[in-house]
Amino acid sequence: MRKSKAKKKVILPDPKYKEVMVTKFVNNLMLQGKKSLAFQIFYDAMEIVDEKMEESSIDVWKKALSNVTPNVEVKSRRIGGATFQIPTEIPPSRKQSIGMKNLIKFSRKRHEKSMAQKLAGEVMAAYKEEGAAFKRKEETHRMADANKAFSHFKF
Repeated sequence: MRKSKAKKKVILPDPKYKEVMVTKFVNNLMLQGKKSLAFQIFYDAMEIVDEKMEESSIDVWKKALSNVTPNVEVKSRRIGGATFQIPTEIPPSRKQSIGMKNLIKFSRKRHEKSMAQKLAGEVMAAYKEEGAAFKRKEETHRMADANKAFSHFKF
């Protein structure tokens, strides 16, 4: 490679829960640079989760995030004129990023009044191992399992 590897930016923990993962999640949730609004949406969603679940909202969110985080993915690789879907392990940072983005993507598609309610609903569904984000993870794992025969074509 010509250039050196980019330096990782230090992400500060959020003010309420003192968690770096929350800040990363809010950064993904944010649209058009409106970070304070994204934090407000996240905190409102956590309050809704607190009301509806008996466990602590941050623990429910962490468990939901781990439930929607995939371990393997398929990548396309062209070999001798044919394109194969090759299952590959995902690095931990990418795993976390994919999980967060899926949770946010599918909460935006839900049919509830506010974004906080949508996010809370998707978090609770993911915690119970149901919902669209969890289905996406299961689908990804199924696809990798179906293409296990091509795993010797590793990159």
